[in-house]
Amino acid sequence: MSVRAKKHLGQHFLTDESIAEQIADILSEKGYENVLEIGPGMGMMTKYLLQKKYTTHVIEIDDESVEYLQAHYLHLGPRIYGKDFLKIDLNDVFKDQQFAIIGNFPYNISSQIVFRTIDFRALIPEFGGMFQKEVAQRICAAPGSKTYGIISVLTQAYYDTEYLFTVPPTVFNPPPKVDSGVMIMKRKKDLFLPVSDKLFKQVVKTAFGQRRKMMRSSLKSLNLSDELRAQDIFNKRPEQVSVEGFIELTALIEKDGISNQ
Repeated sequence: MSVRAKKHLGQHFLTDESIAEQIADILSEKGYENVLEIGPGMGMMTKYLLQKKYTTHVIEIDDESVEYLQAHYLHLGPRIYGKDFLKIDLNDVFKDQQFAIIGNFPYNISSQIVFRTIDFRALIPEFGGMFQKEVAQRICAAPGSKTYGIISVLTQAYYDTEYLFTVPPTVFNPPPKVDSGVMIMKRKKDLFLPVSDKLFKQVVKTAFGQRRKMMRSSLKSLNLSDELRAQDIFNKRPEQVSVEGFIELTALIEKDGISNQ
């Protein structure tokens, strides 16, 4: 029995054992006892995760894959969750215990998986796996690069990121039309920003909504005071502003809002 890859689920099954083992090795295994693999498919990487010292859990939305895993990985048993990662309450699964995430992530929801990880960052010290190369590069991008954007800033505010290696389309069934990239995220010591999370996201998303314009123009909709808009940061384009710069800017906007009330 094998599982048919389903286009609507963004499935591309990894067929190369050495790459599966390489990805399984990227986690540090420090600071947690559980790992959740997202989208294991037929368990190509799962078997290598099961050799580690942590306890492996898998979550798979595809019923056919769940059936395959239940038949071939009997010792996983109750740790196979036939659910949607984007909808499951992770607190219910791990009961406030720390856990890492790994996976060969479906291209069509990979960014959403990262944003959900950020929401549950208090539980997730480490996150790694395979994305479409362009997405992995965007997550890890530094200020000043064309790939630096919303997902770069929002991720790097809470996690240190590193692009590890590139994987060609030829090692998948069916092969995707683009290269894949493997990256790792390690949570920073500070779980919370010194500013409002909601406002920080709003500032970042608004700024990059018009990324070619100066911040003075792109943030016009926030109705900031002329005094604040005179700051040097407003003469920059969003891709020139560091993560720390966006945090500092959010603090200034918070202060500006209070003084203008």
